[in-house]
Amino acid sequence: MNDVHSNPLLKCKGLPNFSNIFPEHVEPAITFLLEDLEKEFSRLESGVQPTWVSLVEPLDQISARLEWTWGVVSHLVMVKNSPEWRKVHEAMEPKIVAFSSRAGQSRPLYEAYVSLKSGSDWATCDVAQKRIVESYIRDAELSGVALTGGIKERFNAVQIELADLATKFSNNVLDATKSFDMDLTTKEEVSGLPPSLLSLASQISKNAGMDSTPETGPWRITLDFPAYGPFMQHSRRRDLREKVFRAFVGRASEGESNNNPLIERILALRQEKARLLGYNSFAELSLSRKMALSVSNVENLLEELRAISFDAAHREFDELRQYAKAEGAAEGTDFQPWDAAFWSERHFEKSFGFTDEQLRPYFALPNVLDGLFGLTRDLFGMTVEPADGEAPVWHPDVRFFRIYDDKKELVASFYLDSYSRPQEKQGGAWMDKCIGRAKGIEEGKSIFQKPVAYLICNQTPPVDDKPSLMTFREVETLFHEFGHGLQHMLTKVDYPAAAGINNVEWDAVELPSQFMENWCYDRETLFGMAKHWQTGEVLPEEFYQKLLTARKFMSGSGMLRQIHLGLVDIELHHRYEPGGKETPSGVRRRLAVHTTVMAPISGDEFLCAFSHIFAGGYAAGYYSYKWAEVLSADAFSAFEEVGLENRTAVRELGFKFRDTILGLGGGLHPMEVYRAFRGRDPESKALLKQAGLLKQ
Repeated sequence: MNDVHSNPLLKCKGLPNFSNIFPEHVEPAITFLLEDLEKEFSRLESGVQPTWVSLVEPLDQISARLEWTWGVVSHLVMVKNSPEWRKVHEAMEPKIVAFSSRAGQSRPLYEAYVSLKSGSDWATCDVAQKRIVESYIRDAELSGVALTGGIKERFNAVQIELADLATKFSNNVLDATKSFDMDLTTKEEVSGLPPSLLSLASQISKNAGMDSTPETGPWRITLDFPAYGPFMQHSRRRDLREKVFRAFVGRASEGESNNNPLIERILALRQEKARLLGYNSFAELSLSRKMALSVSNVENLLEELRAISFDAAHREFDELRQYAKAEGAAEGTDFQPWDAAFWSERHFEKSFGFTDEQLRPYFALPNVLDGLFGLTRDLFGMTVEPADGEAPVWHPDVRFFRIYDDKKELVASFYLDSYSRPQEKQGGAWMDKCIGRAKGIEEGKSIFQKPVAYLICNQTPPVDDKPSLMTFREVETLFHEFGHGLQHMLTKVDYPAAAGINNVEWDAVELPSQFMENWCYDRETLFGMAKHWQTGEVLPEEFYQKLLTARKFMSGSGMLRQIHLGLVDIELHHRYEPGGKETPSGVRRRLAVHTTVMAPISGDEFLCAFSHIFAGGYAAGYYSYKWAEVLSADAFSAFEEVGLENRTAVRELGFKFRDTILGLGGGLHPMEVYRAFRGRDPESKALLKQAGLLKQ
């Protein structure tokens, strides 16, 4: 294992050989790689010239090797989490952060970039190259390149500690999620649960070594969302709903996996980092490289949406209470948070006459993939073909696909890891980069590196002899992540620093993903994939019409929740003072007065599992979902304006979307990219109309 020449993590190009990569490869690979890259970096610094070829391209090559190796390690920690993978990741991460800080704080390279911008070669750079140079200068300044002495040492120490805390936060959430389970043994305890959940709960029991069947049990309920979500929607046992709800919102808030101390420390360190760089708050630092630019711009948008959705959300919850009261339930006079999903589902069923469970048989994963890939062909002129067995995978359920253009030339590839595996795989869904698009020279020959993406979901797995039968929300999630993947894979930018989602402002990066969700409601797309997995029967028209109407169901509540989280995030990173009288949980409860319908209950420590802002990339950026949703709804309205039934016009507009939003990546400011597609600035009207909240 110590022979670096045979270490699969030092391949640094092409598809990783996952079947031969183990935790014991990590330390020798990273140690060797960092030593080698340090030598290359020092040589670059000593002989640097302020030209694109002698400055930017060699730095890209250094970055690419590190990104490839550490990217594989980080990926496997997310999808094959184990004590062994955690240990090596935690041991090596400080060294990765230290090298990144060293590179980001290189004074010779920074000065060379500044010279390039002011020199004679600047006129020969294209728009994307100029944006890359300007972004490097900005990012170097935000990485502490101007800091010296003890201040610089302290800044670097903060960076290393923050990376370590983020990893610990994420691991604590995973551990806390895994630590809870509830075994149900009687028919009365599973009253109301649909067959799909009984099958899943039985499968979980069998995986735990129990003798179980969907008909007789026992049935195990966990906090993993494919089990948690349906249980909260359907269980008639209010006491059990309360038990599961309290466990879910209290995750990682006590014991060995208590994230409360980590939250305080993370917020304090982020504030310190911001002030070391001359910013008043971490939010101001974060927004200096986002599309929104300022806290006031963020808060103005969120307040505009809050003012509209707050009253709507209250009306929606009043309807739920009245419905429960009319049904003679105790919840009619004592409505609690663990009642919301259950009564929302009952009210939905009465209002629209169908359930998630009735729709599941029409959304088998193979059919959904056919629909998604058909849309990709019709909208963007790209053909997706399965290539299972052509690439090593990290789990037998993982699939591999290739994308071809209309000339049958290979454009990109992607892995799809669809199913929930709560014992080893982080929850949620995401897209990540395996390989980025790039052009370069290798051994005197011109090479072109085609992009490869990881698409990760956590949907309901196949149970018994059935394929994965998806909820409609899981269908939307798959389309969402594929949208991210398309921006990574269909980029036309050949410079690694601006290809795909690289160098795209964080609050614009959700535009393609949320845009793709809209197509789940498009008639032709939906009927192309909504076919009963056994009979082949197409989804009845009445269900389609109800789906369109149901899209607006509880929309005020859904929007208000996102606004609540976005405002809490901004407040914690802008005005909150760590160590003061108010706790982070207290901040949330204060803001909840005007951003929730029901205040958080005692024991609701949701922040302790809020990985987006404490272990992901959304710190002072959670508002991005709403910011980008305005962009995506407005972009989709362009297709509605030409008529969704006019597939010739839709295809023409789809090609334009491909060549601008998906193709230009980070080579142009997102507002300019958006204008290139839409011909104007974005407006919030389309989003409010889509949600049924537009005031006439």
